[in-house]
Amino acid sequence: MGGLVSALILAKEGLKVCILEKNNQYGGNLQTFSRDKLIFDTGVHYLGGLSAGQNLHQFFSYLEIMDELELQKMDEDGYDKITFGEDEIEYPHAQGYKNFIEQLFHYFPEERENLENYCEEIQRVCNQFPRYNVVGKDHYNEEILHLNTKRFIESITQNKKLQSVLLGSNFLYGGDSENIPFYVHALTVNSYIQSAYKCVKGGSQISKLLIRKLRQYGAEIHKHSEVSEFIFNEDNSLTGVKTKGGKEYSAKQFISNIEIRSTIKLIGEKRLKKSFLNRVLSWEPVSSCFSVYLVLKPQTIPNFNYNIYHYSNEKLVWNAYRYKKNSWPETYMLSCTQSKYEPEFAESLTAISYMDFNEVKEWEKTVNTVVDEHERGELYGKFKMGKAEKMITALEKKIPNIRNCIKNIHTSSPLSYRDYIGSFEGNMYGYIKNSENPLQTMVSPRTKINNLFLTGQSVNMHGILGCTIGAFNTCAEILGKELLEERLTQMINKNKGEEN
Repeated sequence: MGGLVSALILAKEGLKVCILEKNNQYGGNLQTFSRDKLIFDTGVHYLGGLSAGQNLHQFFSYLEIMDELELQKMDEDGYDKITFGEDEIEYPHAQGYKNFIEQLFHYFPEERENLENYCEEIQRVCNQFPRYNVVGKDHYNEEILHLNTKRFIESITQNKKLQSVLLGSNFLYGGDSENIPFYVHALTVNSYIQSAYKCVKGGSQISKLLIRKLRQYGAEIHKHSEVSEFIFNEDNSLTGVKTKGGKEYSAKQFISNIEIRSTIKLIGEKRLKKSFLNRVLSWEPVSSCFSVYLVLKPQTIPNFNYNIYHYSNEKLVWNAYRYKKNSWPETYMLSCTQSKYEPEFAESLTAISYMDFNEVKEWEKTVNTVVDEHERGELYGKFKMGKAEKMITALEKKIPNIRNCIKNIHTSSPLSYRDYIGSFEGNMYGYIKNSENPLQTMVSPRTKINNLFLTGQSVNMHGILGCTIGAFNTCAEILGKELLEERLTQMINKNKGEEN
């Protein structure tokens, strides 16, 4: 996402752009795959901030892809539902701040004021972030970076159940609500409370639209072109790159959208400051995950237009990614795809839970980006089916008849994420941030190599919105902040004029 958006911003400004993609499919976590003639998402299960006037809507309008997106608005009274153990209540996260408060007030009647304070603080923190509101504010407020999620939530309410409900969707930032800065929680949750949508036919439509626009602006685009070497001249400037296929590409400026550790390998450690190297190598990757994709028999499970975040107990929300192997999955996210032919029923379900890379370490030397169930051997196949079986057993508590509804089962592990996305040990969202030292994991898009820039989820914020904002920040370094501000302001004023 970060690379494609950066490329399109620059191409729109008349720069000659070339994109090199290692895979067959563009877009990293935007990739989808097809099984049993159904489309499954690898990373984008829903999007926030896409209603008119909201930030992602504005960014996508500037990129000229907004009007062509096929979207379905999720349940306004609960786009996410948080559930715990045997408790049958599904606690809703609703769209719109007023509605968010009303829906939870129903279950926590003494907590209205606390809910209002929570919502107010989320919006206050988001407003402090550069480019979060598209234009204005160009630097961080450092005091906000140090706010800790756990301390803040505990200061808002004493009600343990409500604390867990408010943190219930922390899968979206890697399941750590104990150490993580509150701004990560706020930036993530805010856009979904504003509005929540599913991409009809999967998240890959975003990358397809971006690629189509890039071609319209004359960009050169190559897939199956993994960069294996950076070429430098005597004064330490990057002059070109070489791909695994032996092709060389030269340019004046370069943007790396790959995992930051892979970029460091390509630069070569000698060219970088020891302090920078040590800092990046000390970062702890966000957990990876294991996904189970269930193809359903027709007309067996009713469609639901929300996600379920389930925890076997309330305490797990604080650091859900630290699980016990023998009781896996202690938590999962469950989403549903509506049947094309019988809209009141689901055609597939996706269940995702955390998985540590150590669980698949014995197969780490294998690489697989083609559909080959036997590529990693029989033991790996057994391992995956064993995990799928455990996931289905957990889901049975929520959907008692689920086994009889399944037509086919597919899975992906941390190795799939590593091989397809190129992330370090299959990590879902870059690296863990810590409120004690928030600047430790913040990186400037500008590197010590004067014509090399960084973008993507390893650089500051992850997610569709995070990587989009990151791409605008990267391009501001190349084009100048004033020019981008001017372009975005023109676009906002134009949109307002059309609305009036």
